[in-house]
Amino acid sequence: MSRLVVYGGRRLNGEIDIHGAKNSVLPILAATLLIPGVSVIHNCPNLSDVAVAIKILTYLGCKCEWLGDTVTVDASTVSCDRIPDDLMREMRSSVMFLGAILARCNSAVISSPGGCELGPRPIDLHLKALKDLGYTVKEDNGYVFCSTEKNIKKEKINLAFPSVGATENAIMAACHLDGRTVITGAAKEPEICDLADFLNKA
Repeated sequence: MSRLVVYGGRRLNGEIDIHGAKNSVLPILAATLLIPGVSVIHNCPNLSDVAVAIKILTYLGCKCEWLGDTVTVDASTVSCDRIPDDLMREMRSSVMFLGAILARCNSAVISSPGGCELGPRPIDLHLKALKDLGYTVKEDNGYVFCSTEKNIKKEKINLAFPSVGATENAIMAACHLDGRTVITGAAKEPEICDLADFLNKA
């Protein structure tokens, strides 16, 4: 589009409904895994990625209900620490569940995520962030295996690039660590603040 012409002179009025941002709701849904109880998320957009996130939570053992624009997640019992390959490949951002599963279960197994129209985007920054936090990360035959010893503590990690996804994974993975964790080089997008707000309210 070479130009946009607006003919004004009329007063604007009226109301519209703005649905919640997908980039915020997806990491918040992943973060419900950290809470051994019920989380209620309002104003969720009716998108396929949200449906996939709910499928992943259900597979992991959560009880989920999606009514209108409200999603309720009961993560009292998480019975699984891995996401099967078919679910991983339905959504590129499924990798954001890695940090939450790891923090909740002390172990996690995922395959390489898919579903990105922009082409392959490696998750090396995510994995480095987890390693810097003290988690053990191994890659084998297209799968990522993560685990932790009890009582690990890492006070500071540095992201070489302000990746939104890696920042989200680092935040969620750090939630169950002892002590205070400082992430430098973190992304500063609005969805990072929304995730932090949700975790603080929890």
